[in-house]
Amino acid sequence: MNKNNLSQTKISVLDLAIVRDGGNVADTFKNSLDLAQHVEKWGYNRFWLAEHHNMPGIASSATSILIGYIASGTSTLRVGSGGIMLPNHAPLIIAEQFGTLATLFSDRIDLGLGRAPGTDQFTAAALKRDEHAAQEFPANVEELQLYFSEGNKRGRVRAIPGEGLDIPIWILGSSTDSAYLAAAKGLPYAFASHFAPAQLLTAIAIYRNNFQPSEQLKEPYVIACINVIAADSDQEAARLATSFKRLFLGIITGNRQQLKEAVDPGEGFMDPMEEAALQQMIAYTFIGGPEKVKKELDYFLEKTKVDELMVASAIYDHEARLHSYEILGQVKN
Repeated sequence: MNKNNLSQTKISVLDLAIVRDGGNVADTFKNSLDLAQHVEKWGYNRFWLAEHHNMPGIASSATSILIGYIASGTSTLRVGSGGIMLPNHAPLIIAEQFGTLATLFSDRIDLGLGRAPGTDQFTAAALKRDEHAAQEFPANVEELQLYFSEGNKRGRVRAIPGEGLDIPIWILGSSTDSAYLAAAKGLPYAFASHFAPAQLLTAIAIYRNNFQPSEQLKEPYVIACINVIAADSDQEAARLATSFKRLFLGIITGNRQQLKEAVDPGEGFMDPMEEAALQQMIAYTFIGGPEKVKKELDYFLEKTKVDELMVASAIYDHEARLHSYEILGQVKN
């Protein structure tokens, strides 16, 4: 059980396959694999990739293919989706894709499922996503579970490969809706507090209070996704964080851009209203040197009592991003 401090808590990685300003997608993929190989050595638990579409700064659209790429270059790290936006796909297709992954990489594949489109409304239409897709999410999860079950051997539609495989399903959420679903189905729950912090505590309480044990899970299990930007000093971390803040500011203003180089924090790249909106969005972001990050994360764990942390780190320089994860691994141990 989690003892509500960093040393007793599993830590994992959420990689958005961010494309840097001046970089390219091929380099992004190489850096993702390099990061996965490093965090595997540093004792991290999982490496998840998230489905997004029509975003020039995020290259994880073909999520299942990237999962296979990362899994093939690692040996012990769990690799999965954080998540697959299930209403964008036929459940049978996802069952077959993840059945294939789980066959190739036995006991290492996670299937995290979300209900959002992971894109704008025009791209959602291009994906042939039905306007009622979000409402059908619970039924789609059940259909997916059926394809994975041993009991579907006599079904008219079967997932080959996929049928009978033990592929852990996770429910992802950024509001309270999915907390009820995860609880009712007895599935582990991951909350996207790295960009939607407001309802984290409420969603966790709903999930824990309504949890029904299942074959997959006997007790509630919660992952909170957060942002961490660690460096050797608080000052250097603050400088590195300017890239991350400009990226999220672009999301708020609708002026989405690729991840830009860090600048002096004193350059003032946003006005007070933008800064207030940004701080609300990134409330669970931990920026600093080793001591500051550890202290703040211990407080966060004491407050939330989550079972696992999943860490996103939007840092422009690849070596600095590696070092941030290295520092986090060191302060955990």
